[in-house]
Order: sequence, then structure tokens, then C-alpha cells
Amino acid sequence: MTQLTGRPILEAPGELGARPVLSALLTGVRTALLGLSVVTVPVLGLWVVTPFADDGATGALRLASALWLLGHGAPVLRGPAGVPLSVAPLGLGLLAVGQLYRAAGRVAARGAGRPGGRGEVPAVWAGYCAVACAVVAQCAGAGEFRARVVADLAVVALVAGAAVAAGARRPGAAPVGVEALERALAGLPERVRPTGGASVVRVAALAAGAGLLAAGGLVVAVAAVLTAAGGGAGSAVFAGGPAAVAGVLLLTLVLLPNTVLWGAAYALGPGFAVGAGTVVSPVRTALGPVPEFPLFALLPEPGAGGWRLAVCVLPALAGVVPGLLLGRAASADGGPAGGGRTAGPVRPGAPWPVAATVVAALASGLLVGGAAAGLGWLAGGALGAGRMAALGPVPWWTAPAAAGWVAVVSAPVAVLARSRALRVAAGGPGRSWRSGVPLVPGALAVTARRGALLLRARAYSVVTRLAGASGSPTAPGSPMAQDTPEAPGGPAR
Repeated sequence: MTQLTGRPILEAPGELGARPVLSALLTGVRTALLGLSVVTVPVLGLWVVTPFADDGATGALRLASALWLLGHGAPVLRGPAGVPLSVAPLGLGLLAVGQLYRAAGRVAARGAGRPGGRGEVPAVWAGYCAVACAVVAQCAGAGEFRARVVADLAVVALVAGAAVAAGARRPGAAPVGVEALERALAGLPERVRPTGGASVVRVAALAAGAGLLAAGGLVVAVAAVLTAAGGGAGSAVFAGGPAAVAGVLLLTLVLLPNTVLWGAAYALGPGFAVGAGTVVSPVRTALGPVPEFPLFALLPEPGAGGWRLAVCVLPALAGVVPGLLLGRAASADGGPAGGGRTAGPVRPGAPWPVAATVVAALASGLLVGGAAAGLGWLAGGALGAGRMAALGPVPWWTAPAAAGWVAVVSAPVAVLARSRALRVAAGGPGRSWRSGVPLVPGALAVTARRGALLLRARAYSVVTRLAGASGSPTAPGSPMAQDTPEAPGGPAR
């Protein structure tokens, strides 16, 4: 009896052959339900506090299911006419991907080195997709929001598979895409090849992307301040009571990543569209009727850009940090001699040629351009049929702008940072790292300094002569004559 009561009924996972896979399956189900509850609980809460709601609890659950699907990028249909709705609230998408990434990582770490552990990670994906099937089935019938069964399941399965695969990568593995980038760089001619620079190019691209996102956030923040200061933040939706205000604020929160990406596209120059035939950019703004929503209240007034062109400085600033990182890597600075830690990527080996440094900057710009195209496509979509079928940044405009800004700014910054690092490594700013011959800027500085000293000495001699001519002559042996300094190089003529 003591042995029975002292032993847990459910033994530790792994003692039974099928239990690890079942545990991983339940982990996927729990992850999906957790993300679904983040959407369902606020929607049901708003339905409860809304007086005289048009729909019942079934309609509220259908709305929550549609939002969950939209968060994964799966389009839904709205209304009896089947109007397409495909603007994905990226806040919900980031939450779902992050949860799946962490869950797959935990399951992969638990099953590492155990027989049959490879089957646990696919079980996480299967559990997540099982919940997705239930959500699509609940949202497939007649109602205000309807799911497209095959397309929505395919999109959710694809997003979940990518997140699980990324989270299950073994610790210490090379980041995604680094090996392919290294092979692409290895195929270049030797004089323009940044040897071993794939990881450095990746870090530089991430830094540039972070800078562009910060620029987009700054644009949104400034627009919000200007709108609030001008008294233009009012919207008709705020007249619907506390429940309507809370719903609009929650929807604004989950759409905030989309707004930041729209702001980044605005800072890059191409801007974005709020309906077919419209454009919102620093150069000009042409708008039509827009829906009543607080984020649309941040749009600038139609007309020429004017002072708003100053926002294009932000992408230029975002390209400075990648240039500094690439310049440090191009100089083959492996860190201090004492083995201390340094900030930024380090790369042992010979310095890159100038052409290879420029190629690395161009490669980081291409990576940023590709990411800008994908994120711009995800941030946009359709809010209806007809004119409102085109919203958000245009990918084939945003991608070249992002790649161009990063490449044009980071390439000269990287070359200058490389030159400075090589001069410092050679023992001073006036020596060449190859032959020790004084560099032209250092020689010019020395010549200018000598000229300035000689000019000052001659001026002092002229002033002394004038002072001696206006006063009494000084005897050669007097103390006053002994204290008078002579110009370098002999007496002044």
C-alpha cells in the first residue's frame, strides 16, 4: 500500500514508448488553444458588456475564429456577398509564431538523444493543425465571417510548419540562410569576394532592418503626436460607448506591427496605398474616402510632401551601423590582444579588398530588400472588394528602396571604417598598413602644421622689429635682447 501511494499514477514521460509523442501532440494542442484564448477571451468579454448586441455567443466565437485565422495570414470572407478580408493582424501572428517556436524548441531539447525523439517535433505540428481544423470547421458555415477551408488550412499548416522547424533546430547550428549565403559569396571572383563574411553580412542586414523598423516606429509616433496636437484624432467609432472604444483599441494594438511597417515604407520613399489609385508618400499624398478607424486618422493631408521629405533622412541613418560593422569585419580586426570581448562581429584573416567590402554592403542591402518585400506583402492586404482591395506597401517598390538605401549608405561608411581600422592597426593615423609609407592625409597634416609654425614665427619677428623701431634701440648684450626669441631656421630677414 505504501508503495502504491508513494508512486505517482502518471509516470515520467518517456518510460512508455508512446507517451513522448502523445505529450508532444498535447503540447501542440495546448499552444494553439493558448493563442486562440488570447483572441476569444477579449471578444467574448466585449460581447458580454455590449448592450443589445446584434449577434449571440456563436457570432462572437465566429469573430474570434476569424481573427485567429487572419493572424496566421489565412484570408476569410465577410458578409453575404463574400467580400475578401486578408489584412493579417501581425500582432496575433507574432504571438502564434513565438509560442510555436518556443514549444518546438522545448520538445526538441527533451527528445534529443532519445530513441524515437525525432517523431515528437512533427507531433507538435500535428496537434496545432488539429485545433486549426476545428477552428476552420467552426467558421465554415453561413455567417458574417466565413473561412475558405482548403486555403485557410494550407496557410495555417505552412506557418506552423515553418515556426516548428525553426524552433526545433539543434543548438549551435548555423542560422537560417548563412550556409546558402556563404556558398553564394564563395562563387564570386577572389578580388571581390568577402571571405568568410556570410555571418557578418547577415548581422549587418539585421542591424539595417532594425534601423528601418525603428524609423517606421518613429514616423508613427510623430504622426500620432501631430494628429493629437491638431485635434484630428476624433473618430465616429468612439461614440459607440466603452465597449466600442475598447474593441477599437484592442484592434489597433494587434495592428500596430502593420502600422510600423507602413511607416517604414513611408520613410523609405515609396510609401503605401490606402485603396486603389491612392498613394501616401513623402513626395505626395493622394487619398480617397477611408474607413473610420483611428490608425487612418494618422494619414497626412493630401497634397505635396513639403517638409515631410525630411523623413528620408531616417533610412540613411539606418545604413550607418551596418557600414560600421562591415568596415570592422573588413579590416580583419579579431579583437584586442588580451582576448577581451568587443562589440560587433569579428572575423579572423586577411583584410578584405575595397571591392569585397563594397560587395558585402551590396549583399546586406539585397537581404534587407528581400525581407522588406516579404514584410510589405504581409503587412498589406484587402479590406473589401473594389477600391479597398489594395492596402499597404507595394512590395516591388519597397524592396528596391530598402536595398538601395542600405547599400548606398553602408558601402562608403564601410570603406571609411575599414581604412581607419587599418591605419590604427598599423600604429597610427599617418602610416600605411602595407609599407609604412606616410599616407597623403597624414603628410598634408604635417606640412600644414610646419607651415603654420613658420608663419607664426615670422609674424612674431615682424612684430618685434616694429616694436624695436618705435622704441629705443636695444644693445646686443642687454637682457632684453637675450630674451628675444629668434624664428626657427635662423634670424628673420
